Amino acid sequence: LTKIDHLGIAVRDLDKSVEYYEKSLGLRCHGREEAFAKSENSFFEIGEVHLELLEPTAEDSPIAKFLEKSGEGIHHIAFRTDDIEGQLDQASGSGVKLIHEVPFEGAANKLVAFLHPKSTHGVLTEFCMDKE
Repeated sequence: LTKIDHLGIAVRDLDKSVEYYEKSLGLRCHGREEAFAKSENSFFEIGEVHLELLEPTAEDSPIAKFLEKSGEGIHHIAFRTDDIEGQLDQASGSGVKLIHEVPFEGAANKLVAFLHPKSTHGVLTEFCMDKE
């Protein structure tokens, strides 16, 4: 692992949340895109760490289920790596349950894979790596 890449934050209203981060905190939204998890995402930078705001676009999306169960807030932490397959092998080899055994294309032009929170002390954990 090379650094914390981003924090994923589940929100009910992306426009209102973006407005808060821009007007109240003085951050600048530097992108918005539809994502694999049936969500629309907005991105902010704070130094070397990013914030990824996630609004569900479908009732059956993982983000919608999270909001229903837990409300708005931190959804996941993402760690950047230069070897996503190696990180998955290390985690699996130590007994961690993988949600994704094979990395796939995620938001912001990255390969991603998630670890199950039941194996990570309740924290949904993502590994991400820039696509080559």
